[in-house]
Amino acid sequence: MSDAVQRRSEAPVLVGRTGELHALLDAITHPPSVALVEGEAGIGKTRLIREALRHPSVRARRILLGSCHPLREPFPYGPVFELLRGLDGGLPDGLSPVCGALRPYLPELAGLLPPAPEPLEDHRARQHRLFRAVRALLAALGDVVVVVEDLHWADDGTRDLVRFLVDEPPAGLSAVLSYRREDLPGTGLPLGRAYRHPPGTTAVLIPLQVLDVHAVRSLTAAITGNSDIPGPLAAALLERTAGIPFVLEEVIRALPGADGLSDPGSGRAALENVQVPMLLQEAITDRMAVLSPAASDAVRAVAVLRVPVDEELLAAVTGTSRAEAGESVREALLAGVLHEYGDGRYGFRHALAQQAVYAGLPGPDRHRLHREVMVVLAAREAPPLVQLAYHARRAGALAEWHRYGEAAAEAAREMGDIALAVELLEELLSDARLDPLELGRLAAQLSRDAVAGLSHRRACALLRRVVGESQLPDALRGEIRLHLGLLLYNQAGDHEAGRADTEIAVEELRDRPELAARGMAALAMPSWGDHPYQVYERWITRAEELAERGDDPEALMAVRGNHLALRMSLGDSSVWARAEELLGQGGSVAERRQIARSCGNFADAATSLGHYAKGQRYRAEGWRLAAECGAPYTEGIVEGTGLRLDWYAGRWQGLAERARHTLDVVQGVSGIAADAHLVLGMLALARGEWEEAAARLDAAGLADPANAPAPILATAAGMMARLRVSRGELSGACAEAERGVARIRRKGIWPWAGDLAPAAVGALVRGGRTDDAARLADEFEAGVAGRDAPLAAAAVWACRGLVAGARGRHEEAAAALGEARARYAALPQPYAAARAAEAAARSRIAAAGERDAGADGGEAGARTGAGPRTGADGSIRTGETAAATAELAALAEEFTELGAARDAARCRRAVRGSGVTLPSRRGRRGYGDQLSPREDDVARLVALGHTNREIADVLYLSPRTVEQHVAKVLRKLNAASRSEVAALRTGRDPAGRT
Repeated sequence: MSDAVQRRSEAPVLVGRTGELHALLDAITHPPSVALVEGEAGIGKTRLIREALRHPSVRARRILLGSCHPLREPFPYGPVFELLRGLDGGLPDGLSPVCGALRPYLPELAGLLPPAPEPLEDHRARQHRLFRAVRALLAALGDVVVVVEDLHWADDGTRDLVRFLVDEPPAGLSAVLSYRREDLPGTGLPLGRAYRHPPGTTAVLIPLQVLDVHAVRSLTAAITGNSDIPGPLAAALLERTAGIPFVLEEVIRALPGADGLSDPGSGRAALENVQVPMLLQEAITDRMAVLSPAASDAVRAVAVLRVPVDEELLAAVTGTSRAEAGESVREALLAGVLHEYGDGRYGFRHALAQQAVYAGLPGPDRHRLHREVMVVLAAREAPPLVQLAYHARRAGALAEWHRYGEAAAEAAREMGDIALAVELLEELLSDARLDPLELGRLAAQLSRDAVAGLSHRRACALLRRVVGESQLPDALRGEIRLHLGLLLYNQAGDHEAGRADTEIAVEELRDRPELAARGMAALAMPSWGDHPYQVYERWITRAEELAERGDDPEALMAVRGNHLALRMSLGDSSVWARAEELLGQGGSVAERRQIARSCGNFADAATSLGHYAKGQRYRAEGWRLAAECGAPYTEGIVEGTGLRLDWYAGRWQGLAERARHTLDVVQGVSGIAADAHLVLGMLALARGEWEEAAARLDAAGLADPANAPAPILATAAGMMARLRVSRGELSGACAEAERGVARIRRKGIWPWAGDLAPAAVGALVRGGRTDDAARLADEFEAGVAGRDAPLAAAAVWACRGLVAGARGRHEEAAAALGEARARYAALPQPYAAARAAEAAARSRIAAAGERDAGADGGEAGARTGAGPRTGADGSIRTGETAAATAELAALAEEFTELGAARDAARCRRAVRGSGVTLPSRRGRRGYGDQLSPREDDVARLVALGHTNREIADVLYLSPRTVEQHVAKVLRKLNAASRSEVAALRTGRDPAGRT
């Protein structure tokens, strides 16, 4: 390696990130702004941010740098206060008095801050005042750039504080947040929940991808100074490094020099000589070879510590003076082995470098260093428990590992960091040397924490092993099995196993009635299993009897919440007042967590019934409480319900992206994933994307109905019946509808059939089974009679209209469908309202046609009324037809605005075939080189691989018309073939602006 290359600490130019850099600079220079920089380890997040901060347009702004670190302690706000310590150069005059609340956290600035305010007793009030103080301080600074890197390692307090700042940022604040999505805890969201930037705030998501072969070639040329890098060598480098910039840089620097790289053969040979996967290890070894023994010891100590350290801690671990430690750090910095964080702490430029140094340590040296670190950290005034547990385990000190690990889990739990508590307990339970009682005690803690979180696979496996331990007492085994059952049902989606474990747990908990009551209450949730309503009612009755005899307010609250949710499912109007009373209760964290869970159930029940305003209210309250109490699973549940609420309300813009993001976050958590799949399936159905719709509806529960939430399953069955009707699969549509109805019939919870019943009646009508459709409509109407279920009430009128139309009573059908439209619109549910309006308009056209046929007599009387007739009162009848046709034209636009391309196309076809000439719309815009809405629909289906014939079927166009649209799409997108349309149509700003 040449000296010139060795002296460089990073590539001389930023390669392959032009769009991302411009997006970041645009956000920074247009405050208030929030830039989220996302990417895997080594992808170049830090380099991109540093490059932006060096740009001339940013230099005049005050820059505050902070970062989060692994082995996070449950001490909130640390990274933010670290960056605020960078203000020791001075603060502006006239700070808000609330800034005095920062004095205990920023002793370096105490002389510059206002006096500390009076202490507050309430934790939440203290937290809110502290957050306001940070915001006020940043607001006083004017144009300031706040960088928080590695947000995936943030504690929950820091995440809450950052979220508070970006939810309402000061006018001059530019926030830059980086993270690895794959390492995000809990919900998998960088801020703990989906970020909705306020009006006037610039918001940008900048996902960093691996480099392609062209960028690899450019980066290699920039680092080596050789512009003649052969394509084959660039391809080989890409293959060896996966295009990760940091790894690529280290590999390039490990090559013997630039001179021989112009020759493909010698260049590839040089690359072959660099060991894989030890390339990074060798690069680090080369750098460390020039270090003195003292500096090498310091670097190895930093590698063992895993977090950036100051000179004092490093001196204590290495047994040197602070001055000697400082000299060792200086030497390592000059060699490019360590990196300065700017706040007196030093570490590796990247986690991969730390891992490379650590892997090079012999086992005895690693164990010794971990023990020495333990001694130093344990002597601190506030010992970092997570770090101590890590080092104890690595040192082989098992007793200390268990002691520190359990203490760290308890501290994390108290701070609401459930994900960390679960992670720590899972590690402890993986120790096969635990005795049975200790195993059971830790497993009980894990089971209680895991049911509030999202991760479940490892916890389920560990808990399953524990409940099989023969030496556990029944009461302890029952508690563990109860939570295992909840995990299997809620998170894992294994309803049958979850129910079985819960029933067994109820018997094992005979001496713990409060826990047994909670198990019974869980078994009373009607979305579990395929039982009649009376079964759930019996469980909740038993649960209330037990809970009311005990003195556990949390158990009583859980039981009452489930009882209210059960009664809501049946449309009991009396429960809403009691639900409001429940929301006003709860003092402890555990009780508030139960209220949050109940709110999630209430929101779900309200959504299924059509009480959308109530659904939004309980969703918001559930979200607030779940976030406050540390209940990621409940947060996810209310987010899933929110997806359905937005579908029903017609808020479809960006909804598919949100649903897919939710799926990425929850990673298969059953109930939440079912919501997201259902919404994606319904969106695809409205667009005419049959394969996507069928796959999503299957994933929502139809592929495994025994393990699907029953309300979601009912709606999915209705949507699948509609899909099959659209594809002409009438027998399959009838079969799907009847299976869905049979499940509702067995349960006896007819209000859940609000989406299913009209689809099932429609399928039976289209299948020529009008009498069966009429009987189902009557059964459904009887099942929801007297129930407080607005969606079902609207669906009753839709079913009446469909049956009347099938029997030729078109005026009756039009009236019933008109009533359905009004009721859907009042919910509001605009898509269902528009579909009912379309059916009503078609019935009015059919009724007018029948009257025309009767007036004309003879041959005309045999016609079924496609278009207007003439006769003595022909002008009136033609006017009725024209009015209905005009409504279809208006509905086509309404469907288009929603994003329901299939429905819009169906209305347009009806207008074209009506024989009615409508007034032309003057001033219709021209689209020039942009795709028109129709062309965009065609382009979308082309991108999905549909043929012209299939597109014609979906959009109700002729193949010739589709052919013309495809030609325009190819021309406007400058695509050489249909296969290029997908990439060109979805091409976006690489920053992924929100």
